[in-house]
Amino acid sequence: MNRFQKKQEKTGKQKTGVLPILLAVLVVGCVWNGITVTTVRTRAQEKQSLEEAIHRDIVTCYALEGVYPESLEYLKEHYGLTYNEDSYIVNYEALGSNLMPDVTVMEKQDTWG
Repeated sequence: MNRFQKKQEKTGKQKTGVLPILLAVLVVGCVWNGITVTTVRTRAQEKQSLEEAIHRDIVTCYALEGVYPESLEYLKEHYGLTYNEDSYIVNYEALGSNLMPDVTVMEKQDTWG
């Protein structure tokens, strides 16, 4: 070592090592938050799309056949309704051939972790 060079202190190296770690933790936290927000929004949109598809098929059935469908299975067989049954529970209550069925769509809690 040259006698005119200053010795580097050990504390200077420790400070520079902490900053990149904190920056990495901040970046990972931001990415994790973004993924979480996107997942929540996607789930809400999927549920809304399913509700709209069921309602559309019910109305189409009534318009074409003059009666409301008696079951969700009827919509699946005759109108091509499909959805992820592992992720959603659909409660379908037919109130009569001339009354709009009561439909409730619920998410299963354990499907997304």
